[in-house]
Amino acid sequence: MPERLPLDADRLRSEVLDGPRWRELRVVETTGSTNADLAAAVADGDIRDTVLLAETQTAGRGRHDRMWSSPPRAQLAMSVAVDTAGGPARIGWLPLLTGVAVARALSHTTGVGASLKWPNDVLVDADGEPRKVAGILAELVHDGTGPVAVVGIGVNTGLTADELPVPTATSLQLVTGAAIDRDAVATAVLTELADQLSRWPHEVEAVAADYRALCSTVGHRVRVELPGDRELLGIATDVDAEGRMVVRGDDGADHAVAAGDVTHLRRID
Repeated sequence: MPERLPLDADRLRSEVLDGPRWRELRVVETTGSTNADLAAAVADGDIRDTVLLAETQTAGRGRHDRMWSSPPRAQLAMSVAVDTAGGPARIGWLPLLTGVAVARALSHTTGVGASLKWPNDVLVDADGEPRKVAGILAELVHDGTGPVAVVGIGVNTGLTADELPVPTATSLQLVTGAAIDRDAVATAVLTELADQLSRWPHEVEAVAADYRALCSTVGHRVRVELPGDRELLGIATDVDAEGRMVVRGDDGADHAVAAGDVTHLRRID
């Protein structure tokens, strides 16, 4: 197994803080959750445009508070704080455009093509099957001036087959057969994310076009599991202006479902 090298905080700062978006970057050895830490830091001052990375998380959180952890230095675990004052009606696009940034960054740094499963999974091909290599979680917190989005990103970089959390997951190392430079991946993700955010929320149609080009959900038959043991069956036809998935149900009607309203969505064709 390749040696798992630590993140180089100085290298990351020199490459990431040089642009107009990110103003602070911190790396910690271990934490429960980078999202929880960054959200809690709002009480201490302005966290906008801050990046927090951890070598390992012991209580990482996904959608619906699903918990996960990882061995040290086997993943890229980070959270960023984004000012949402200019686009409260477009907040649903933040996890989606983050997915675009992650997919592009993985392609640039590893040569691995990625697709996006709405709303928050980044998939890559592993032995002919789509497997999850990264996930995204966006949460809103409030400081004294308004809402701030904390967007968490977890990328499986160096996990071995025995360390994968579920059989439907994979890692960049498993797919490429090579050691992964986590500094390069982190820099690429933050650079791509800054580019996507520069167009949000005022150019959301351009962001939407980028997302649709990578989305593996649109155009396919899906089962949408909803609270209360309800489900919706139909064809995923589009992503609307608010980032909701539009499903043409078997009843012939169009249903727009938001990420927060969905327990699970899966392709069934």
